[in-house]
Amino acid sequence: MRSNLLKKSVIACTLFALAGAAAFAQPRVEARKPLSPVTEDMLRNPPPADWLLWRRTYDAWGYSPLESINKRNVKNLQVAWTWALTSGATEITPIVHDGVLFIFNYADKVQALNAVNGDLLWEYKRDLPPVLVAEAGNPLAKRSMAIFGDNLIVATSDAHLIALNVNTGKVTWDQAVADWTKGWRYTGGPMVAGGKIVQGMSGCGNAEPGGCFITGHDPANGAEVWRFYSIARPGEPGGDTWNGVPLEKRFGASVWNSGSYDAASNTLFFGVGQPYPWMAEMNGLAPKKDGMKNNALYSDSTLALDPATGKLKWHYQHLPSDTWDLDYAYERILVDLPYKGSTHKAVVTVGKLGIIEVLDRNTGEWLWHKETVYQNVISAVDPKTGEKTINPEAIPHIGKTTVNCPADPGGRGWPATSYSPKTKMLYLPMNEFCSDTTPLPVEAGQLYLGGGRAIYARRQIPNSDGNIGRVEAVSLDNQKSAWSFRTRAPQTAAVLATGGGLVFSGAWDRYFRAFDDETGKLLWQVRTSNAVNSFPITFAVNGKQYVAVSVGTGSSHSKALATLTPEIRNPDGGSALWVFALPD
Repeated sequence: MRSNLLKKSVIACTLFALAGAAAFAQPRVEARKPLSPVTEDMLRNPPPADWLLWRRTYDAWGYSPLESINKRNVKNLQVAWTWALTSGATEITPIVHDGVLFIFNYADKVQALNAVNGDLLWEYKRDLPPVLVAEAGNPLAKRSMAIFGDNLIVATSDAHLIALNVNTGKVTWDQAVADWTKGWRYTGGPMVAGGKIVQGMSGCGNAEPGGCFITGHDPANGAEVWRFYSIARPGEPGGDTWNGVPLEKRFGASVWNSGSYDAASNTLFFGVGQPYPWMAEMNGLAPKKDGMKNNALYSDSTLALDPATGKLKWHYQHLPSDTWDLDYAYERILVDLPYKGSTHKAVVTVGKLGIIEVLDRNTGEWLWHKETVYQNVISAVDPKTGEKTINPEAIPHIGKTTVNCPADPGGRGWPATSYSPKTKMLYLPMNEFCSDTTPLPVEAGQLYLGGGRAIYARRQIPNSDGNIGRVEAVSLDNQKSAWSFRTRAPQTAAVLATGGGLVFSGAWDRYFRAFDDETGKLLWQVRTSNAVNSFPITFAVNGKQYVAVSVGTGSSHSKALATLTPEIRNPDGGSALWVFALPD
C-alpha cells in the first residue's frame, strides 16, 4: 500500500513527473528489416504467428490456432532460450510481431528481443522518480502492452502513456495522464480499438477522491480524447448509488486489466474493481440510509463503452456494495453461445467468487451462471436476473471477525482464463480457500489515506484435502465441468489454449504445465526458476512454434495465496523469460 511519503512528495518530484520522466533507448545491436506496421485489420484478425494483443485477439480468448506443438509431441518440448529480467513482480504478457518479442521488465524497462534466439535488439529504460521506485511492489509491474503502426504503446509507472518506435526503441510521444504523486497507478496495459488507444486507470485504493477512470487517446500523439469515470458522478446516471457519500469520499473502482472489443458492434468491454476501503461500514455504503441507494456504481460491473466517445452503452453490476474485496475486474470473453434454443452473442466473465457469469453482449441481459469453487458469500442467484442473495453470516462488521470463502486473492484472481473454439471449453486457473476477516477501522479523528483496511487470516476450505490450486475446464455449450486438475500449490498464472489441443498453466511451485484440452491429462511439465505468475503466449517464426512465459518473485496476489502453503518457498529474486520449442 502507498505510504504517507507519497502524499508528501517534494514539489520537485511532482513537476518532474508532470513534465514527463527522462528515458533512454540503447542503440540497436542487430541490423534487421523494419517490422511491418500493425494495422487495425491485423488487430481484428491477427496473423497466427504473432501475439499482438493482451489475450491475442479482441475477444480475449487467450487462444492460439498454432498446432505444430500438439498432444503427440509436447512431451519433447525443451528450452529454446531464456532471458534474465529485472527482479520484481513479473506479470507481463509479451508482444510478438514479425519475429521480434517485446517485454516489459519490472520498474519500466522495455526490451525488444530476437524471438528465435533471445538476442537483444534494443532497450528502453524509463528514469522513474526515486520515491516511486522506493515504493516497490506491484505498482512497478505491468500486465500488457499494445502495438499499433510502428509503435509499441506502454503504460508507465508514473501514470504516462508512451509510444516507442518498434524498430529503434526511441520515444515517439509521451503523454501524462494523471499525477502519480496522488496515488494514480497503471497495472494493466493499453489496447488499440475503434481508432483509439484505450487505457484503464488502477491504483485507486490510495484515497484518490472520486476513484478511477478509463481514457481514450489519439494514437498519433497520445492526446486524451475522452474520459469515463468508473465511479458515477453526482447528478449523472448512477451518481445517486453511493448512499449519500460525497464524491470526494468515494474511493476505488480501479480498472485493473485491459479490455475486450467487439468490432461488429463497435463496443468496448471492461471490468471494474471494488470500492475502498473494502468494508461497507468503513466506506459509507453501510448501513443503508433511508431513501438512498448503496450499490455503488460502477464498482464490480461490466461496462460496454463506445470507443469513439467513451459513452456508456450499458452496464451490469455483478456484486453491489462489495464489502469483501471480491471484485469483477478481469477479462471479458466474447463468444457466441447456444442458450435456450438460440445463439446469443455473449460476454463471459468470472469474478473473484469463481462464478462463471454470462450476459448478452448487445444488451447486458443476464443469461446464466455456474459456480466452480467453494464459496459462502452468495447463498442464491436469481436465474432470470442474476441478482445475488448475500449470506448475512459472511458480511464483515467492525469489531467482529467473520469467515468468508474465498477472500481477497479470489477463487480466481487476475491470471486470465482461456477459451478454445475447438472444445468450446473455458479453462480457468482456480484456488480454494477461506479466511477469517477482521476489519481495521480508521481511528477517530484520522483521515483515510488508502488501503483495504482489513486483515485476512487465510485457511483451507472445510473438509479440504490440502490441495489449493485447480485448473478447471467447463463447457460453455452445456455448462458442465469437463475435467479438473488439482495441485497443492496455488495456481498463479493465466491459462493458454492452443490449436494443438493443449492447455498451458503455471503455479506457485514453479511448475509450468501442459494438459490435454479434452481430458485434462498432464502431458508435460518443467520446473522453472521462479513462480509462474504471468500470461503465457505462443508464437511462430519461420514456421517454427514457440511457447513463452515469464517467471518472477510473484505479485501481491500470488504471495497472499502462498501463505496457504508455507512449505513451498521460492527465490527472493531472479525474474526471467523462458521460451520453449520442439527440437529441430
